Amino acid sequence: MLNHITVMGRLTRDPELRRTQSGTPVASFSIACDRDYKDKATGERPTDFLDIVAWRTTGEFVSKYFSQGRMAVVSGRLQMRDWTDKEGNKRRSAEIVADSVYFGDSKAKEGQEPPASTGGPVEAAGGDPFGGLPGGFAPNFGEPADDGTLPF
Repeated sequence: MLNHITVMGRLTRDPELRRTQSGTPVASFSIACDRDYKDKATGERPTDFLDIVAWRTTGEFVSKYFSQGRMAVVSGRLQMRDWTDKEGNKRRSAEIVADSVYFGDSKAKEGQEPPASTGGPVEAAGGDPFGGLPGGFAPNFGEPADDGTLPF
């Protein structure tokens, strides 16, 4: 069976990092995801607010490098959780358990340094997308030059 979800949205608040009794880190946050269509009455896109839970190193990464307003791409699984409220009523909520979280925007907030290796599309400090590699190195994304050695 397959339970996989990938969503992209902006954090609605700073991630909250806690630790279980055994010391395992867990971060919780929520993102706002716009829908693909506009509402006919208002002309605006409806927004869904999704709760995210990130465990261990993923949770630590999120709490260190993400903050409110930052665009995030979250990939993981959807999980339903049953719980009882203060009045004794049974409740059910859906949350995404994140396997990976990537940057969805290209700029770090002012005064925030991006990590050395992010796993996501983030520019290095100073706006150089190649991290100031020596010799002005930039990967060649074009067609390779024909040197006559290819068999086709």
